[in-house]
Amino acid sequence: MAFQAGPVSALAERYATALLELAEERKALDRVAEDLEALKALLEGSPELTHLVRSPLIAREDRARAMQAVAERAGFSDLARNFIGVVARHGRLFALQAIAERFLAVLAERRGEVTAEVTVAHALDDAQLRSLESALGGIAGGRVSIDLRVDPDILGGLVVRLGSRLFDSSLGSRLRRLELSMKGA
Repeated sequence: MAFQAGPVSALAERYATALLELAEERKALDRVAEDLEALKALLEGSPELTHLVRSPLIAREDRARAMQAVAERAGFSDLARNFIGVVARHGRLFALQAIAERFLAVLAERRGEVTAEVTVAHALDDAQLRSLESALGGIAGGRVSIDLRVDPDILGGLVVRLGSRLFDSSLGSRLRRLELSMKGA
């Protein structure tokens, strides 16, 4: 995903960079990355949790306590839990997902990884995911990490965004192209 300039992105950049440096210093990059991947998944999978971190109607202290409980329950490392606490104390929970995304993007860049945004109609099993990573690695010329999204509206196939390139082999797109060709457009 392209990183866009703006107040939240500038904030995310600062916090992500600080966490990256701290995690690197403590030799905990992989663990913090795992925690932030899990946090991102929790936020994307729970509208209630997203509401909690973004709602100005919920007291800052209540949001901070709730996020600490979520982090503890999820088994996050001390560093990740402490970081979430700092973000909460500074009233920046609304930017938590952007911070996690930026941290992971910068870490991937440093490691020479390319992130592919992949949309599928149904969840992939581990073997399919490994096969896809391998195939995309061949196209990208290096290691590829996959940001997987499930969207039943594409009906079948997959849509892959790899850098500026888009590969759309979804059944939904094929049906739309067929419809257009039959109309003569």
